[in-house]
Amino acid sequence: MISFFKRMPGVAAGELIMFAARALTGVRPLWRGSLPTSARRVYFANHGSHGDFVLIWTTLPAALRRVTRPVAGQDYWLATAVRRFIGRKVFNALLIDRQRSTQADQPSPVDLMASTLGQGESLIIFPEGTRNTTEAPLLPFKSGLYHLGKQCPDVELVPVWIDNIRRVIPKGQWLPVPMVCSVSYGAPLMIGADEDKATFLKRAEAAVLALRPQESIEP
Repeated sequence: MISFFKRMPGVAAGELIMFAARALTGVRPLWRGSLPTSARRVYFANHGSHGDFVLIWTTLPAALRRVTRPVAGQDYWLATAVRRFIGRKVFNALLIDRQRSTQADQPSPVDLMASTLGQGESLIIFPEGTRNTTEAPLLPFKSGLYHLGKQCPDVELVPVWIDNIRRVIPKGQWLPVPMVCSVSYGAPLMIGADEDKATFLKRAEAAVLALRPQESIEP
């Protein structure tokens, strides 16, 4: 009972954030190549806004939200009391030290993610490594997705395209502009037995871009 009351502020805040996200964006999930299941997954998506993982989290069924953790930089999410509360109590984010020491006794970000997957949870990651503020649809993927897939070969790697979020929160603006967003989920990828890093990352990038709605592609 005590633990229930301890969780209540986070649960209530999560419901409020989901309500706001749906009200502002009308976000809807498009399961184009996979269905929402209890399989352990790494959802990897394009990254154009701080609100990206909120939209993915919001479009997952409640049972999956409870076991799906966004991976985020602790330098940002531990910077203020509000962010700490949201990151830890609402989203149960897996916070990564992006400035970590390379000492051998410290687990790498990939090791931390693999350990979380080993506990039966799923993850949301952004392989571009930073928010894309360029005109290109995607930045080149970092190698972490490949190494995580090699370390956890039985985990499904699901490509995701988040559409319109950069128009909802335009660059340099603080107030969101109401607009319909979508989150498209593609078919899971697996790394081939003899597939090298560069080949897989290009294939992963192509899988994300293939989910981009035609009407969102600039002429």
